[in-house]
Amino acid sequence: MTNHESFLPLTPPGQAPHRVMTIAGSDSGGGAGIQADLRTFAMLGLHGLVAITAVTVQNSVGVKGFHEIPLDVVAGQIEAVATDIGLQAAKTGMLASSDIIETVAETWDQLSLGVPLVVDPVCASMHGDPLLHPSALDALRTRLFPLATLVTPNLDEVRLLTGIDVVDTASQKDAARALHALGPRWALVKGGHLRASTHSPDLLFDGAEFHEFDAERVDTGHDHGAGDTLAAATASALAHGYSVPDAVAFGKRWVTECLRAAYPLGHGHGPVSALFRLNT
Repeated sequence: MTNHESFLPLTPPGQAPHRVMTIAGSDSGGGAGIQADLRTFAMLGLHGLVAITAVTVQNSVGVKGFHEIPLDVVAGQIEAVATDIGLQAAKTGMLASSDIIETVAETWDQLSLGVPLVVDPVCASMHGDPLLHPSALDALRTRLFPLATLVTPNLDEVRLLTGIDVVDTASQKDAARALHALGPRWALVKGGHLRASTHSPDLLFDGAEFHEFDAERVDTGHDHGAGDTLAAATASALAHGYSVPDAVAFGKRWVTECLRAAYPLGHGHGPVSALFRLNT
């Protein structure tokens, strides 16, 4: 893979780089969430802005609990940086509750930012620990998805959101149609959880046309934060003006390289690593 394919243009020293906001939860183990997003932004040469929605108590083994940030603080973080610093794109991750989702949606509407919004509908950790109250699924569908430029659920999240169990190409297309019907401009059904496949097929749909993105499955047990990293890289490319299909293709290439560079950490699953760029 060439640098042109792997990386985004860097801003000359002394000039303000493109800005991307992550609206998500903090991972105390540093593998996913806000921490994974900021690593990706930094390695791609963007300035990361943050609105923390929840603080999790987690490590490489699992999530022990989480604390939701007060609603006025969530809204205040978004407004403070958006009205002063400005941003070219944003992504969401762990939003924890219907109240937080409603607050993020209301704030986004009020600010009328007019920039791409990538919604990664985080419902549970990779260990199966819940990161979203079940009652919040409707808020995702009805309040946040209609604001999204792109939604990026994994197959477990697809099942929760649409009731469709993706097992092959036909059901993946059905899921993409069902997700798009909820209001986003584009829906991406990720195939990373099709463990029986030797490949990781992702399917993007805009209501009229399908775009397929495939990569060989990376043989690693360390994939913590892969979904966050894909969404963050895609949002970064959108901030640079990429089309949605080109941004998704870039995000797919980026997360594949991060999976190849993943490292062990603690006693469980280690994180994907954006630090591979330091070796290029």
